Amino acid sequence: MKKAIIALALLASAGIHAQEYYMPGEGEGIVYFLPKTQIAVDIIATRVDYTPGEFSLYANRYLRINNVSTEPKTHWEIKNILIRTVGTPDSTKAYIMKLKDKSLASNIELTNEGIVKAINTTSTYADPQPDYKLEKPKKHENARKYMTEDILMAGSTAKMAELTAREIYNIRDSKNMILRGQAENMPKDGASLKLIISQLDKQEQALTQSFTGTTDKTDKVFTFLFTPENNLKDKIVARFSERIGVLTAENLAGEPIYVSVNNTSSLPVAEETDNKKKKSDGVIYNIPGKAQVNVSYKGKTACESEVPATQFGYTEILVNGLFDKKVNTRVIFNPTTGNIVKIDKD
Repeated sequence: MKKAIIALALLASAGIHAQEYYMPGEGEGIVYFLPKTQIAVDIIATRVDYTPGEFSLYANRYLRINNVSTEPKTHWEIKNILIRTVGTPDSTKAYIMKLKDKSLASNIELTNEGIVKAINTTSTYADPQPDYKLEKPKKHENARKYMTEDILMAGSTAKMAELTAREIYNIRDSKNMILRGQAENMPKDGASLKLIISQLDKQEQALTQSFTGTTDKTDKVFTFLFTPENNLKDKIVARFSERIGVLTAENLAGEPIYVSVNNTSSLPVAEETDNKKKKSDGVIYNIPGKAQVNVSYKGKTACESEVPATQFGYTEILVNGLFDKKVNTRVIFNPTTGNIVKIDKD
């Protein structure tokens, strides 16, 4: 135990960084961790902001559009919930790789957190990172840019609204005349027709929004981590409020979002094999098991997935004979699960 503590101190003082090799001095050993699985629940929530238009009070009178609010409003919606795994150093799986004269296993690549990544090579492996297509507010056209001089010079807001509504109807009539081929100056070709209609659509939308207002949507990702346990049932991982958004599990202002976990692996129990492996001489690595994860909200399943879980697996060993001077063995590990991704030798 004292040797392990000394080796850990040596590791910390050596300043290990990702994609760098640690070459210990004579008589030292290399300390490395295997990862344990944490599950990340990514909640993609959308903030919806409504801004009333300049003439929202007259939307029904001049455009016959009902239920237009004259007050700004904001609410939240859950767009999606996704599950992924994250590897963190397992303090119960810290090992010392003792150096021997005939061993080539001293070229070990570790992550910033000390998790083993590769031996005798540089790892290029990386778990796919989530690339969520997040929605952002779109730029709105300034309605006043399309208002005529008569509209802008009107003496009251009510008069401006009336003249703006007339301009909207005129634009609609112009589009109909062009589409029917009845306009005095018809476009000469299809490309010109498409361009003119597009410009008229833009003007109509901008002027109409001066009555109906605009709605902007902004997506945001909220991530919550937890450690999976067998037969975990209805653990509150987060909460959600349409008024406030995504909240922590402790904030009672929102409805709970539950997570449940079941061990679906048929692998041996980890505790029964780890003790044997720790006594063996070689490089220890993980054989992860599987976990069925279910996320539910308001009584309905929001997300369900089977993911690798080191807690439900066991460890194996690469014997030192693979790393003597006669055999140049190269190994790449998955730093999230600790299993072997690739192994080859000369």
